[in-house]
Amino acid sequence: MSEKITSSWTGADDALVEHAIRRGANRRDLLQMLMAGGLAASAGSLVLARASTALADTPVKGGHLKAAGWSSSTADTLDPAKASLSTDYVRCCAFYNRLTFLNQGGVLQMELAEAIGTEDAKVWTIRLKKGVTFHDGRPLTSADVIYSLKRHLDPATGSKVNAIAKQMVDFKAVDPLTVQITLAAPNSDLPTILAMHHFMIIADGTTDFSKANGTGAFVCENFEPGVRSIGVKNKNYFKPGGANLDSFEFFAISEDTARVNALLAGDIQLAAAISPRSMRLVESQPGVALSKTTSGNYTNLNMRLDMAPGDKMDFVTGMKYLLNREQIQKSALRGLAEIANDQPVSPANIYHNKELKPKAFDPEKAKFHFEKAGLLGQSIPIVTSEAANAAIDMAVLVQQAGNAIGMKFDIQRVPSDGYWSNYWLKAPVHFGNINPRPTPDILFSLLYASTAPWNESRYKSEKFDQMLLEARGSLDEAKRKEIYGEMQVMVAEEAGTAIPVYISNVDAISSKLKGLQPNPLGGMMGYAFAEYVWLEA
Repeated sequence: MSEKITSSWTGADDALVEHAIRRGANRRDLLQMLMAGGLAASAGSLVLARASTALADTPVKGGHLKAAGWSSSTADTLDPAKASLSTDYVRCCAFYNRLTFLNQGGVLQMELAEAIGTEDAKVWTIRLKKGVTFHDGRPLTSADVIYSLKRHLDPATGSKVNAIAKQMVDFKAVDPLTVQITLAAPNSDLPTILAMHHFMIIADGTTDFSKANGTGAFVCENFEPGVRSIGVKNKNYFKPGGANLDSFEFFAISEDTARVNALLAGDIQLAAAISPRSMRLVESQPGVALSKTTSGNYTNLNMRLDMAPGDKMDFVTGMKYLLNREQIQKSALRGLAEIANDQPVSPANIYHNKELKPKAFDPEKAKFHFEKAGLLGQSIPIVTSEAANAAIDMAVLVQQAGNAIGMKFDIQRVPSDGYWSNYWLKAPVHFGNINPRPTPDILFSLLYASTAPWNESRYKSEKFDQMLLEARGSLDEAKRKEIYGEMQVMVAEEAGTAIPVYISNVDAISSKLKGLQPNPLGGMMGYAFAEYVWLEA
């Protein structure tokens, strides 16, 4: 039996569509051309929309972009395996490439891979594109792919996706441009998993990450952890036309108002993830605009189940009843959110369990559970910070609701700098902020499996772990949806993570900044904005 190869439309093919439109081709002609190339009609429509938009808004080449994110630290890294903050993801997307990429419609595209195929979802064959070179001039080969992926399996690497990568148990270089990956068990999500930021491809043997030697659209000119990064256009980039910008600078301004003021003053052209409080100010000013994405980002309240007071399940349950989700949505987030049901798979995902209803705001039920836990009247510290979107506002709302029933909360507001390394995952009760992930398997593997690297509440369940493996290996989509639906119920009822809403990410931009599109991997175009945007003259 011949091997089945998963094909995907590429950036070069987009250029062909644009050329055909200029020659007068109609929609029917274009769809026939796309489907002849192996693309489904639904995906073809997205390609047409993208090509039409490109024609209506032709990119301008050149210019230097300055953009500000909301978090950074001295632990910032150029090692994709260790990336954990938005600033890390931005750098990785600019300096490296993945085998696959999710476009703004959530459609999987090939990037460094020419094609990915499988017969059984267990043994996968990846054929690489020809002519791709690293910034130091070395050609991309199968050895680079194998080295990059195997690093995640080495505990010494400290990979943030080790739990996900462990399913890759064997690698084989079939030839210089073909790699075969064998999984421990079938997983039909592998091509999508490879689109995650951590699975960027680095050069074989790389151990020095003081600089970035990738294949990406930009070459790293400057990297100062916790300070800034500067990239200059890669003139030898394998994608037609390369980046539009000549260079870009990225750094963090942790305080929301300061970030917006920098945009209004013209010091930057992109202020990432602004709070709803700042939206009204931005909307009233000329020369600026907003870019909104709702794709599953959330801020959650974490209660470690292995530490007091979270070791008492009644405390956890009480906290979930004490969250006024509607008030968080309307007040803290100015309507830029969807009500969530304490689990991470958002309504944007086809596996979202819409039958799982969120706990209603019920202070009396909360009081009952706090009394049962023997905690009513005690002062419980809650660690919060501007580092997690809207976390301070959420903490204040919880404190106010607690006061009404005699439950005391001591809000400990800490600086953004160092929050993710010093408090997240460590404090008994604290807030987290999770970026969107494309599949339930990735979310559960990163956050809720017993061995998950970011298991925020230290949730452990053998049944959950077994179900995760079962869903991963199933080729029956109905069965997978059923399993994932039950797992969402388990997380909502058993884990110490309260997820009140799914947040709409809002990036504020200069009206001169063009080409920024929503992306299922998060704001700032899934952190890949530098390669695609341009500045009007």
